[in-house]
Amino acid sequence: MGEPSREEYKIQSFDAETQQLLKTALKALSLECTAACFETEDGEYSVCQRSYSNCPCLMPSRCNTQDRNPGAVDLDRVANVIVDHSLQDCVFSKEAGRMCYAIIQAESKQAGQSVFRRGLLNRLQQEYQAREQLRARSLQGWVCYVTFICNIFDYLRVNNMPMMALVNPVYDCLFRLAQPDSLSKEEEVDCLVLQLHRVGEQLEKMNGQRMDELFVLIRDGFLLPTGLSSLAQLLLLEIIEFRAAGWKMTPAAHKYYYSEVSD
Repeated sequence: MGEPSREEYKIQSFDAETQQLLKTALKALSLECTAACFETEDGEYSVCQRSYSNCPCLMPSRCNTQDRNPGAVDLDRVANVIVDHSLQDCVFSKEAGRMCYAIIQAESKQAGQSVFRRGLLNRLQQEYQAREQLRARSLQGWVCYVTFICNIFDYLRVNNMPMMALVNPVYDCLFRLAQPDSLSKEEEVDCLVLQLHRVGEQLEKMNGQRMDELFVLIRDGFLLPTGLSSLAQLLLLEIIEFRAAGWKMTPAAHKYYYSEVSD
């Protein structure tokens, strides 16, 4: 339970064509050094835990200023590549928002456009509309999608506020995870709890009534634990107490829940 404590997430390699596409996009958007945050010496990709604004890899003195032409890159395709990989790799989906945020910011600054952002949101909408089919086809893909859309919600801002267009889709995904058939699967319970830890407080500020309704489902699931594993019950109790404490984890609660999980 909880996010990994490592400074970097090492993930499986993209194929060669995809690697080239992403590098070209990053380079064209003045973010070629961002690739250093994703590529390791052995050709695998890792996601830097530092924010891009503070990452030394992005210092202007280290960037090559040649060949920057955002219009020459198919950013709609880049968006689809990132979403596709996020649906396949849950580790990547947890941190892909960093890359998306960097590309969106750079495209807006360099080209005054939003091709990537529009393509990303369109693809998220397509997957959202087909979420039941995705869940039936691949539980892992479904969990990855929820992780990814919550990650995007966490990073994307409009006037320094979360995107209203994503509030209800994110809520709908979390409501689905709180249904009895989902609560019987530890992968979905774990996803529900992790995402509430990440974006629950933001979501409640945007729509408190829906958060109240979501926690009615969660409490019902905890109190009527037919088919729930002991781990799922523990996770649900933890998130109930986490919200009740103002979306904070007390030292005593952290010791209790995390020691229970590790045991």
